[in-house]
Amino acid sequence: VLQGLAGNDTTECAYVAMGADEKCELPYFATRVTFGRSGVKKVHDMGKLSDYEQGRLQEAMKQLKEEIDAGLAYASTTSL
Repeated sequence: VLQGLAGNDTTECAYVAMGADEKCELPYFATRVTFGRSGVKKVHDMGKLSDYEQGRLQEAMKQLKEEIDAGLAYASTTSL
């Protein structure tokens, strides 16, 4: 992130709000993000997944959805 803010575009994995991606129905997910001088420049889609990777993603999404929902519920009742 700091490299991007310094003017050196850099791509790293980050946990971000997801847009429409047919492979992942979750509201948040870790994916490649390009950071630039103004912050997030581009959130990359997952790209092509093998059948095995797609199966593993489906297995992981159930657990991740529960964790995301718990985090959102906590955040809605807690102030900083």
